[in-house]
Amino acid sequence: MNKSRGFTLLELLVVMVIIGLLAGYVGPKYFNKLGESQVQAAKSQMNAFSKALDVYRLDNGAYPDQQAGLNALIVAPQSGSAKWKGPYLKKTIPNDPWDNPYIYRVPGANAEFDLISYGADGRAGGKGDNADIIENP
Repeated sequence: MNKSRGFTLLELLVVMVIIGLLAGYVGPKYFNKLGESQVQAAKSQMNAFSKALDVYRLDNGAYPDQQAGLNALIVAPQSGSAKWKGPYLKKTIPNDPWDNPYIYRVPGANAEFDLISYGADGRAGGKGDNADIIENP
């Protein structure tokens, strides 16, 4: 007597429902943490840029102008002074964690300069992961 034992359709459905419930509970928490880590990465990068800009200012007497932008931290500006002692960063300026370029404004809205990432949507404004991240001294 050779009986082949397997799972019944009902048992498979119960297991699939349990897996679905677990995914529904764990999934949103996981993706929320992913968004938080991207925001934290953007803040860390912007903080590093801000410190490099401060060193640039100490060497050159002013922050890079709008035209030179953040690239002045890597390559001496065409209209730059002989005081440039860079590069002030070891690597090129990366895009933000959502693959959008960082925005550098001189003068800033409330400070000497603004560094801005527009968040996940890449547009000004927004809430949550789409909220703007602004670094100014």
